[in-house]
Amino acid sequence: MSASDTATPEAGPNPAHGSRRWLGLAVISLPTVLIALDNSVLFLAGPQLAADLRPGSAQMLWVLDIYGFMIAGFLVTMGGLADRIGPRRLMLMGAVGFGVASVLAAYSTSAEMLVVARALLGVAAATLMPSSLVMVRLLFVDPKERTLAIGVWTACFSGGTILGPVVGGVLLEWFWWGSVFLIGVPVMLLLLLLGPAVLPGVRDQGGGRLDPLSVVLSLGAILPFIYGLKQLAEEGLAAVPLAAIAIGVTLGVVFVRRQRRLESPVLDVGLFTTKAFSAALGVLLIAMAVLGGVYLYVTQYLQLVAELSPLWAGLWMVPAAGAEMIVAVLAPLIARRLRPAHVAAAGLLVTVAGLLVLTGVGGGAGLGLLVTGAVLIHVGVAPMMVLSTDIVVATAPPGKAGSAGSMLETSGEFGVAFGVAALGSVGTYVYRRQFADEVPAGVDAATAEAGQNTLATATVVADGLPADAAADFLAAARDAFAAGLQTVAGISAVIIAALAVVALTMLRKVPPSGHTDADDLS
Repeated sequence: MSASDTATPEAGPNPAHGSRRWLGLAVISLPTVLIALDNSVLFLAGPQLAADLRPGSAQMLWVLDIYGFMIAGFLVTMGGLADRIGPRRLMLMGAVGFGVASVLAAYSTSAEMLVVARALLGVAAATLMPSSLVMVRLLFVDPKERTLAIGVWTACFSGGTILGPVVGGVLLEWFWWGSVFLIGVPVMLLLLLLGPAVLPGVRDQGGGRLDPLSVVLSLGAILPFIYGLKQLAEEGLAAVPLAAIAIGVTLGVVFVRRQRRLESPVLDVGLFTTKAFSAALGVLLIAMAVLGGVYLYVTQYLQLVAELSPLWAGLWMVPAAGAEMIVAVLAPLIARRLRPAHVAAAGLLVTVAGLLVLTGVGGGAGLGLLVTGAVLIHVGVAPMMVLSTDIVVATAPPGKAGSAGSMLETSGEFGVAFGVAALGSVGTYVYRRQFADEVPAGVDAATAEAGQNTLATATVVADGLPADAAADFLAAARDAFAAGLQTVAGISAVIIAALAVVALTMLRKVPPSGHTDADDLS
């Protein structure tokens, strides 16, 4: 057994005992909300930011995207670092970095400065995410309590994602665009003040030095791959995104081979030999791919078909977020009596029902149907997210918990990016085919071709048409978009139904929460 597998708590009071562990969960949950919120809060601030800093179109894209890219790129590295220096130390270092970068972003005086600040925010966020999961494991040694704590952690992350536009909208009503970044400062100060007292430290981490070449290879694999998927979703099949994906895959293969040779790898690929671990990651990846692709269409429908502002679109998604948060907390309680495979599969079937509801959403005012479908989808996905996370955390050796947490988060990032690219491409194909058949008579070829690109483009183009022609043009575009949404929802329903069978089969030996038979997790 390696040194990294025998890490022991630091001397002194152990926060894992008594009520302090729940205070510790609250402390690590706040940054979790913030990280998710910070990923979506900026979209509302775009117009004010653009008027103040005057970024070019490419710079604006980097302002929006660089945060997520940096999180995805550095998760593996930070997970390995957490296993070496200890998750509490890494989390506190990340809190300092996140707070400083938040101030830099809020008071940026140029687009270039804001891009750099957003990149630093992403790197800091990547230290917090795997570390927080390791902290959950250290704080909650009772498997039943640990599963419940992961449910709370998942609920916080889900809530932060939806609350971004809402919080951003409220702040922008009263303050300038930089205020959306400053909400991170008090949260990180609270983490720095309370963290040393309520979060357990770990000594004798071991694990050897962090291999610099492995860090470079992991970044070289993940960043081009995520970038390529994102560009595929925006541009369709093109040379640049396909080349980026090919580079990412190639460097990923080299990275994995190097990890197998190293005595102290950055990422322990041996974790994948545990069947439950691999199955849980695979189920999570595919489910997040579907959720990411469907969420893309739901949010676009709210803003481009229902013509809601980003703030009101976020408010309409609050019921789905609230339902998901409640189920995320309840699922661990149910999993104490039933096997996780049964709970996750049942939830996924609820998601199938929600997706089937979305197949009935048309190009008119279908808000009620859309929100009902979204609620069912989020309710159904929540048990799978919580229980997959618990399985991954539980099956990893103590000294490899950081690596396991990073793999979990990276799987989710890859899943969302792949879902947006793949399902987005399917929906776009349907949109273009149907719109081409329904372009109103009298619309010139150039206008029709422009509107055929995306619904957002069609909305802009329609402003230059006479009122009657514009109404018909938009109706055709919205009907075509709804057809794309229906197709994506139908395909996703089939995928999730198959995933429910996979979860039921591959995770069938995992015992209910509180049972720790190692043979069931091998």
